[in-house]
Amino acid sequence: MAEYQAVQRGSLRLKGVAELGVKKKKKKSKESKKMLEQITSNQQQHAVREEAGEHKRVTVDKRTPAQKAFDKMQEKRQIERILKKASKTHKQSVEEFNRHLDTLTEHYDIPKVSWTK
Repeated sequence: MAEYQAVQRGSLRLKGVAELGVKKKKKKSKESKKMLEQITSNQQQHAVREEAGEHKRVTVDKRTPAQKAFDKMQEKRQIERILKKASKTHKQSVEEFNRHLDTLTEHYDIPKVSWTK
């Protein structure tokens, strides 16, 4: 029985689990403060516009600068693609495709299937 004297008795204590009644307060992030400031300033502007008679809806942009830049570049590329396609007629694009096929080697041709000849 002497071997069991050193054993700790009671419930297990797990890491990360707070004791009963003791809770840590969550820290508010700086972004949430900025968002609150934006919302309050937008509400103030909205109240001023309502008094002036304007009824425009103002939205808060929640995208990061990287997301904004990505969307801007995507739009730019899409406009370039549209302009490139619109610059040629269908006939011109078919002629260009045929010229491209003529430059390819015969490796891309369909092989002969029949063994009789």
